[in-house]
Amino acid sequence: MTTEINVERGLFDEVMVPCYNPMEFIPVKGQGSRVWDQQGNEYIDFAGGIAVSCLGHCHPAMVKALTEQGNKLWHLSNVMTNEPALRLAKKLTEISFAEKVFFSNSGAEANEAALKLARRYAADEFGPEKSEIIAFKQGFHGRTFFTVTVGGQAAYSDGFGPKPGDITHLEYNNVEALRSHISDRTCAVMIEPLQGEGGIVSPTPEFIQTVRELCDKHNALLIFDEVQTGNGRTGHFFAYQGLGITPDILSTAKSLGGGFPIGAMLTTTKLAEHFKPGTHGSTYGGNPLACAVAEAVVDIISQPETLAGVLEREALFRAGLEKINAKYNLFSEVRGKGLLIGAALNEEWQGRARDILVAAGKQGLMILMAGANVVRMTPSLVIEKEEIEEGLARLDKAIASLV
Repeated sequence: MTTEINVERGLFDEVMVPCYNPMEFIPVKGQGSRVWDQQGNEYIDFAGGIAVSCLGHCHPAMVKALTEQGNKLWHLSNVMTNEPALRLAKKLTEISFAEKVFFSNSGAEANEAALKLARRYAADEFGPEKSEIIAFKQGFHGRTFFTVTVGGQAAYSDGFGPKPGDITHLEYNNVEALRSHISDRTCAVMIEPLQGEGGIVSPTPEFIQTVRELCDKHNALLIFDEVQTGNGRTGHFFAYQGLGITPDILSTAKSLGGGFPIGAMLTTTKLAEHFKPGTHGSTYGGNPLACAVAEAVVDIISQPETLAGVLEREALFRAGLEKINAKYNLFSEVRGKGLLIGAALNEEWQGRARDILVAAGKQGLMILMAGANVVRMTPSLVIEKEEIEEGLARLDKAIASLV
């Protein structure tokens, strides 16, 4: 077929499965933290592809890595290994607790691997009755049937028939609920070290310490879902490094590839031994293209100056949001850590996060939501400070249009 197709927003409704509701404009070009649409309108990007574009758009190091690898080798499958995958795995073990890495294509697949490993380990070591997985309400762990069931939001998991069993959801930050429920039947506790989709909710020090202590007491594995919090997002390479505890299994994705699809499950040698050849796999996991780009991303994010810069930028965002709130009185609090920021709307603005998102788009600013009552921002970790200032000015104008 050689007929030229006219690509406009209406084509989405014609040819795409309607599980998304995208904005009316179509971005066609990005550079750093700025994006341009089909009409040449410019936007400042505070969304970062939902915490993915950690180095912005078309970062030179990423372009170079992709181009060089694209001229060498694209795909092998896991019948063989490859150099970029081995180099990336080595670097991830050097900057984390992990000794072994499994590569996947997404955060959902990394979490699927983590959950399957936890169940396999428990069955091998303690028997089939040790199978309960504890997770937390308003959590989010992916869209496969297993991970969406473990995620604590029924709206995402209902309506697809019988769900995977032996999964319990407790209230996040509720120490007593966890203490009274966990038992020797529990094989794993899966938790976000800072809830993302659930509203940008940080754990209390007591809660996160208790989670680790109770897992140890009951021989349960602690799984940290760092799909959104990992790769420098909180100012540490992984969020667990700022919490004073270490998980047994960690999942990462999103920012790991800076926009190129890749995920990974990190764990110890002891646990990894329970995934013998044939027990789990991925056709594209460890793809040379993805791993080459991710290696370039990790090299930059792991630098101390990059991580320190995240906290400097967080301070600028918080100061700017406080100034906006002083004018319009719409936020009850600003939550999060590093550049995973959630501005929670007060009672008068309940349910209006999407209104703000749409209004911001009209002012040339891309932002996100974390539910109907939280405005979320997950920009590039190296966004220019002048762009933060300009983006907040555009947010001010967007809110003014709604008052």
